[in-house]
Amino acid sequence: MINATLKDFLESGLYFGHPSKQFDPRMKPFIFGKRQGIYIIDLEKTKTCLENACEFLKESAREGKKIIIVGTKRQARELVKSTAEGLGVLFMANRWLGGTLTNFQTMKKRIDRLNDLESKEASGVFEKLTKKDASTARKEKDRLMRNLEGVRKLDRIPDIMLVIDTRKEENAIREAKKMGMQIVGVVDTNSNPTLLDYPIPANDDGIKGLRLLLAEFGAAIQSGQEEKALLNKEAAQKKEEAAAKELAEKKAENEKKKEKETPPPETIKPVPVQIVAAKEIKPVVPEEVPVEAVVAKEEKPEEVEKKKTADKPRPRPRIRAKIRRTTTAKKVVSKTKK
Repeated sequence: MINATLKDFLESGLYFGHPSKQFDPRMKPFIFGKRQGIYIIDLEKTKTCLENACEFLKESAREGKKIIIVGTKRQARELVKSTAEGLGVLFMANRWLGGTLTNFQTMKKRIDRLNDLESKEASGVFEKLTKKDASTARKEKDRLMRNLEGVRKLDRIPDIMLVIDTRKEENAIREAKKMGMQIVGVVDTNSNPTLLDYPIPANDDGIKGLRLLLAEFGAAIQSGQEEKALLNKEAAQKKEEAAAKELAEKKAENEKKKEKETPPPETIKPVPVQIVAAKEIKPVVPEEVPVEAVVAKEEKPEEVEKKKTADKPRPRPRIRAKIRRTTTAKKVVSKTKK
């Protein structure tokens, strides 16, 4: 569903076609009538085609497909640029460069050249060049920026092309058809609707009408992007839950394995203990020893003296040898006197 009504289409002037001399007969199924030599577009069919196209764009954005908006005519440039930048999609608003899709490698080299020139300017390399070389490099950067501003993030062939003026963007449509892309576009009474997968019959010259159409396109793409973000969030949450569940299952399996490997503890049966009654302990009374036995056991004083003399240490042999030497010396002295 779209937000615009038939009244909005009327007020925006989407029903105005081209004069009869510029009429393309293949647009006849979308024509309401002819007034004063100008064909009038059937707005009922415009609404139906717009709803189908917006539903397709929403589904494509939800699936994560790449979309490029092409509108290089003067009255559509700023609208295309602001809409595409707000959605974060590719766009071509200044001039369609031949070979953008069919000669993708050359286009990629131009984008790399633009990035290189910007990095050199930011790092101060241009200041070290001569004035002429620096001016040439800046002009080249500005020209590439003007033509490639909307396709700087082009890393592969887009999936869908949204065209504002199909007659002016014939080269872009041919390249897209050649690369197998699906095309959504606004077709006026002077255009060929058979080139598009989702043609939308409407006036493609009025700024008010183009603003309304781009607003509907942008709302559909944004809705698809939001649904995609929500789906990604739910998928990530489910993935985390599945990982946590798997981890818990593995943990339970490991615990079961450990229980199987470890033998159950042996049950120790209690040993019956017989309680023996305590016997009465009688106090031990020491026997009385007679005094005569104690006196008999006492030793006599003579025996005590003998034991004392036996315990005394004997004299050292050195002292005895000294006494002998002294006696022999006295004998020698007495003999000499005689």
